[in-house]
Amino acid sequence: MTGLVVCVVVLVLAGAFGLLRAKHDGRLRVRTKDGAVRLSAAELGGPLGERATLVQFSTAFCQPCRATRRVLAEVAGMVEGVAHVELDAEARLELVRRLDVLRTPTVLVLDAEGRVVRRAAGLPRRADVIAALGEAL
Repeated sequence: MTGLVVCVVVLVLAGAFGLLRAKHDGRLRVRTKDGAVRLSAAELGGPLGERATLVQFSTAFCQPCRATRRVLAEVAGMVEGVAHVELDAEARLELVRRLDVLRTPTVLVLDAEGRVVRRAAGLPRRADVIAALGEAL
């Protein structure tokens, strides 16, 4: 009987954790410590966009990274002056540590000066990316 109770408690906790993670996964949010972070074209290895830049941290075997790449490239193609830069997190560990990137894909929305305006861990929705760009522009 005790084993059954433990099993039910573990299943309930795992389900609650899954629901909580699904709710927050991919949501573009503002972090107070990100406001002071500014990235340059040299750090990114490519030019910043005239109006905004979408930075994606990916790894080689990350399945959601491929979908994120498609979403960000599509949005960058739709909005004039927006660049999409994809960085390999494994090759850029110093930048990953500095920006506190804990998982891939992580997406940063930068304004024209390279300041981090929004960030998301996980696959962001297209509409959320466009809304975040509205704030960066």
